[in-house]
Amino acid sequence: MFGIVSVLISRVKESQAARLILIGLACLMAGAAGFAVTQKVSYGTALYWAITTATTVGYGDVTPKNSAGRVIAVAVMLTTIPLFASAFALMAGAVAASHMRKLLGIVHHEASGNEVIIFGLHPVVPRVAAELVEQGRKVIVVAAGDRSGLPEAAQVVAADPTEEHAVRRSHPERAGQVLIAGASDAEVLVTAVLVRQLAPDTPALAVAHSPSVSRALTDLGVGATVSADELLAHTLAKSLEAPHAAELLLRLVDSDGYQLNEVPLDEKWVGRPLSAARDEVRGLVLGAVHAGGVMLGVAQDPVLETGDRLLVLQADQSVRQSDRQP
Repeated sequence: MFGIVSVLISRVKESQAARLILIGLACLMAGAAGFAVTQKVSYGTALYWAITTATTVGYGDVTPKNSAGRVIAVAVMLTTIPLFASAFALMAGAVAASHMRKLLGIVHHEASGNEVIIFGLHPVVPRVAAELVEQGRKVIVVAAGDRSGLPEAAQVVAADPTEEHAVRRSHPERAGQVLIAGASDAEVLVTAVLVRQLAPDTPALAVAHSPSVSRALTDLGVGATVSADELLAHTLAKSLEAPHAAELLLRLVDSDGYQLNEVPLDEKWVGRPLSAARDEVRGLVLGAVHAGGVMLGVAQDPVLETGDRLLVLQADQSVRQSDRQP
């Protein structure tokens, strides 16, 4: 009970409209008490009179009969009516402002490390956004054009991601991660420059169409860059070598049963070969991240260094029953 009262008190302190309503109710009840005493009526009848007066309904079936009652009536009208009117105006204004922010695509959010901001409407964006929402991530999409394919849970900033004010409005510096996935390489490059200017420390991933643009984005400071055309070409080539290669790659990045994580390197692994980590680390160690690149450790067995991270494929907690079968 005490906890509920504490929550109510904290909300009243935070909301100006709640404070006005609370003061208005106090004036209304005090006026009803004074009316009951001076007019010799029950408190219920006096409260009924006070409510009809405060709401400006004024049926006239209960009225003050003497000067004291008229003074109380004037006091109730001059206090409760403005107080309730101001409170309702504040609430209506808050609702209107909320709808206006949604209409203009203005987003306010606090940094929690769980937000992913996606700039652009590459064809893969709806699917990526849907999977992130399923994982419980907060998704904000900054894009112009048709956004009908995006999941309902995703917040949308209806603006051109190549314009500085649009990127600034989404606050990329507060996000946990940023994905830049424009319809063209030019759009991706412009957006990447803006994001790096406003949020130089936010981890970013970009989707490019050509290897040259991918290299340019890496030089710009985008931590990881995927060349869509190159990725598709290599996948098809490997599928010709091994018919099930494409299915294997899909299973590696499938979020239904597995999670692909970058695990910080423990000090005990520094100076030891990658094969040693594969033998002892829980999960499937696919490789290591070193100096911004990925070492698979297939042709060679690289020695791990301080600052490296392990790429580990691990079972998700919500792994499907089919993956648990022997």
